[in-house]
Amino acid sequence: MNDAALALPRPRPERYVLEGRYARIEPLALAHADTLFAASSGASAQELFRFLLAYAPADRATFDAWLAGSIEASDPLVFAVIDRASGRCEGRLSLMRITPEHGVVELGGILWGPAIARTRVATDAFFLIARYVFETLRYRRFEWKCNVRNEASRSAALRFGFQFEGVFRQHMMLKGENRDTAWYGMIDGDWRLVGAALRAWLAADNFDAAGKQRARLQDLRAARGDLS
Repeated sequence: MNDAALALPRPRPERYVLEGRYARIEPLALAHADTLFAASSGASAQELFRFLLAYAPADRATFDAWLAGSIEASDPLVFAVIDRASGRCEGRLSLMRITPEHGVVELGGILWGPAIARTRVATDAFFLIARYVFETLRYRRFEWKCNVRNEASRSAALRFGFQFEGVFRQHMMLKGENRDTAWYGMIDGDWRLVGAALRAWLAADNFDAAGKQRARLQDLRAARGDLS
């Protein structure tokens, strides 16, 4: 994109509903409490929260306090991830470190519950929020950061089309441990290729009757001239 043609600052993200084929993104609300609590607690909770800044909710009262604060927050701006097939809130994600004066925003606070982790719903949720960032808000840069030991998050960043940009050593102390942070970035010039591959992957004809993918997202992007 020609920076000279882009007016800054860009608009701040707002509480929009974003509809996809498999997922819906909604502003976090009290109506999501029961299903989001179920998705983010139970036997898998400690692993889900292992690398997140927050701790797994110890009980419903702790979760409700977090929910109330998150509903009111503007940065991070938290969205619920709805599985359109079930109508349940099965996860959440946030736009954070919002910098309209530079057209930069980070995707963080991502929690895919067991029902949607590594499914079309999670990929559709990412596509919806990335499309909103690049096509509606017209931001210049989208960021993804994670603990360098979080292999699942690092793999997801690369699968979605982010480019690895390095490691900030001893970036923070988190839950009593050092965190080296891996940085990934996607810029507006990347989105034409990345967005086209995501659209092709999410198309109904990319899945068989059992819901198994016919082509991998990485292969669809490579066929279009992968930037990595």
